[in-house]
Amino acid sequence: MSHPRLFAVIPAAGVGRRMGGECPKQYLSLAGAPLLHHAVLALLSFTPPRIERVAVALHLADERAGELPILEDPRVLRVSGGAERADSVLSGLHALQEFAQDEDWVLVHDAARPCLPQADLERLVARVLERGEGAILAQPVVDTLKQSDGAGRVLATVDRRQYWRAQTPQMFRLGELRGALEAALAAGEPVTDEASAMERAGFPVQLVEGSAANLKVTVPGDLPLAAFYLDARLQGQKRCE
Repeated sequence: MSHPRLFAVIPAAGVGRRMGGECPKQYLSLAGAPLLHHAVLALLSFTPPRIERVAVALHLADERAGELPILEDPRVLRVSGGAERADSVLSGLHALQEFAQDEDWVLVHDAARPCLPQADLERLVARVLERGEGAILAQPVVDTLKQSDGAGRVLATVDRRQYWRAQTPQMFRLGELRGALEAALAAGEPVTDEASAMERAGFPVQLVEGSAANLKVTVPGDLPLAAFYLDARLQGQKRCE
């Protein structure tokens, strides 16, 4: 039986409008390095099994990538991203086809999730390889959920036990994910994450519980929290040395 082969894609062609300012959020500094550096490093550091290639999809006008040493790693492929997330992910998948087969596994990770714990990544990969089905990291919703009537009033209280907050990485077979994304785009369907395309295509998607540390930096207030989680992880690593 052949060993599972892992690959990864990081869509990093966005401009991060919700953060404000002129710097795309994937290049905002955290602990002395851009968010993108931390996201790529988390995937390159994973073993075993080793992630063989990481395709990073960049904006065509990106002038900052050349200043990021981690993108010079021989396992990193720089590819041109697209207008939407799905376009960038597809660009990465197509680039990986030079090295991977359709039955190989690919992990798609957000460039703005700099604090991915290795334990979360290990749990995700182990579950997928054990069951042979794709999965995503996610967190159960703990807050009380209210449904709006569209006019600023509460319509109902929703049973939160049914709801999870999606995270990344999201891990699927390369060929199946490529086909699901292409079909969704051709149909004009919105693709907010890879799991939504896989769900639409009829594939099962497992939920693997992740941690609060794996937050996505979306608004300015997220950066101090990300710094807290990253510092806590680094201090923990020092105590183990």
